[in-house]
Parts: sequence; structure tokens; C-alpha cells
Amino acid sequence: MDITSTFSSRRDELRARHDALAAAEPKLRARDRAMRLGVSEAELVAAECGGLSVMPLAGAPKDIFQELGSLGEVMALSRNDACVHERHGRYEDIQLGHGHVGLVLGPDIDLRVFFDSWRTTFAVTENGRRSLQFFDRHGMAVHKVYVTDATDAAAYDALVARFATSAPAWPDVEPVVAAVNVEQSNDVTRNVDNVNDPQGLRAAWQSLKDTHDFFPMLRKFKATRLGALRAAGTDLAQQVPLDTAETVLTRAAESGLPVMVFVSNKGIVQIHTGPVHKLLRTGPWFNVLDPRFNLHLNTTAITSTWVVNKPTVDGWVTSVEVYAATGDLIVQMFGARKPGNPELPAWRKLLVGLCSNPLAS
Repeated sequence: MDITSTFSSRRDELRARHDALAAAEPKLRARDRAMRLGVSEAELVAAECGGLSVMPLAGAPKDIFQELGSLGEVMALSRNDACVHERHGRYEDIQLGHGHVGLVLGPDIDLRVFFDSWRTTFAVTENGRRSLQFFDRHGMAVHKVYVTDATDAAAYDALVARFATSAPAWPDVEPVVAAVNVEQSNDVTRNVDNVNDPQGLRAAWQSLKDTHDFFPMLRKFKATRLGALRAAGTDLAQQVPLDTAETVLTRAAESGLPVMVFVSNKGIVQIHTGPVHKLLRTGPWFNVLDPRFNLHLNTTAITSTWVVNKPTVDGWVTSVEVYAATGDLIVQMFGARKPGNPELPAWRKLLVGLCSNPLAS
């Protein structure tokens, strides 16, 4: 059987299974439909399930991403299993360099990008809505860029035409190997959150000069984020109620306090900086529904929430970190600030007031 016939066979088989599931459970999101069918979201897209019109794009995803600044204003979407982050704006000050790490440092779209896991790109049209969709080596959606009324449609068409390919190709998807986490097992010997040198880690934490030094510290001590939080001591990290993220966003909206909201997956971190206004709960989802920023947080996926306290050359910096049962970080929030500036006193006061034990200061 040739490549075209093999592609058509796989596409038709997946479409049939997808359509049966969608008919039975029409409210399932694409990510959930893929999980239920035992395939990746990239495979659903490649098969044009759900009435999609899809053009596969050739070339490295990084090369396509490099051209996003030509599109003008768009809506950028990044998500993980429990949280969706949507931000309107332009891709400005794109800094990619020669390695796998890139930055977008515009006033609206603010990203940290890790291209080593990016694999597949599609131009997708769904019910008239057009987008560029990037997927990782596991077929998980890393980042999506949606055309809006403010987008340069001609530039979008030119970008798609430049990279388009008509050659049928099924996404080359690697299986995901699940990690065992303390939330999933009572066997201490298998607890990936153990810290071998908690005193050393605490001393290193107390010596931090910049929040960006936190990840290198974790690597030095071979610690997970949750392992470090549990080992550091309550003056540096302490658990707070599961609904703390909702409480913080509600109080920020009431007071006009500007915040930074980080949502990440293995390939990207997307950041909103500014106030939040319209909040709404819809079933398990707690939402921010502002004109230029939307957040959708599945609060039933939260298994622990922490207030985290780090020293920097600008003073102590506090954050809210929300985790899933896998140990993955769902969402992280800070008070709005730039390097060289101290933390907003109102943000610090808000988080200190949510803690049962004093924070180091």
C-alpha cells in the first residue's frame, strides 16, 4: 500500500471513530476527544476530524514561528491539561537565535519558547476560524495562533502559502511515558519528590538573587518543583487552600491590582501582565473573560496550591503556584513587576494574608 493509501486509510478509520464519539458526547473538547480515542490531538487535526480543513506546513516549526510578527494582531493560545491562556496582541521583539530557546517580549504577547520538543505545524480552518497550530513530538498542542478581525489576512495567506505542502504525512508521534509522583503513590522509594539534601537546598534557596535562578537550583539538587517546596520550610513555601488562585484573581479584580499569570507546557510559557476584570465560573472552570486576555482554569484538577517566597536583589518575591496530581505546574501568578523593581506592596500583603505561617522577609 502506497503512502497516500495508507494515509487515507488511517484518516478514514479515525474520522469514523471520532464522529461516533462526538455524536455521543458533543461537549467534549478536542484534547479530551483525542485522549478518549487513544490518539494525539495532532492526529485528529491531520485526519481533519470534526469538519476541519487542514493544510500541513513543511519546514521547522521554529522557522514558521519566526514569521509570526508579519501577521499583525492575533490571538495567541497556550495550554496544558488543566489551564488555557489566551492573549490578544502582536508578536514583537522575537528573539530566537541559533539554539532551541526563544523569546517573544512584546507588551501584549510575552512568551518563553523551547523548540526542542516542537515537531508538526498545521494551518487549520474550523467553522471559518483560521489558525496556525504547533504540536510537539507527542502530538500535544504546544501553541496556537488565531486570526482575528485585526489580523493582516493577506500576510497570513502568504505565510501559509510559503510553507504549505500537499504531500500526505501522518504525524510521527512518540508515546508519553508517565512519571510516578507522590500524589500517585504511597511508596516512598518511588517518590520522585524526595530531596536528598533538604538543608543544602534550603540554604541555596535563601541565597537566590533572581527568580530565574530557581530552575538551575532545582537541577543542582536534582529536585522537582514540588519536592523543593515541601523541603524548603514554610517561611519559603507553604500550602494554602485549593481555591487560592480563585481568591487571588477575585481580589485582584476587585482592587485593580495588576498581576502576572504564567501558563506553561513542555514547549512554551505564556504570560499575561496587567489587571483582570471579568471573572466567571462555568461548571469546573474558573474563567477570566477580558477583551484581550482569557484564562480558563479547571479547578477540579488542582491537588495542591502553594505560596512561594524567593529572595532577589530587588527584595522578596512571592507567587501562587497551582499543581496537578502529576506534579505538573498548572498556573503560576505574581504581582506585576519588572526586573530591577521591588514587588508591589499590595501583592505581598495579599499573599501574606493568605498564609497561616509567617513568610521570610
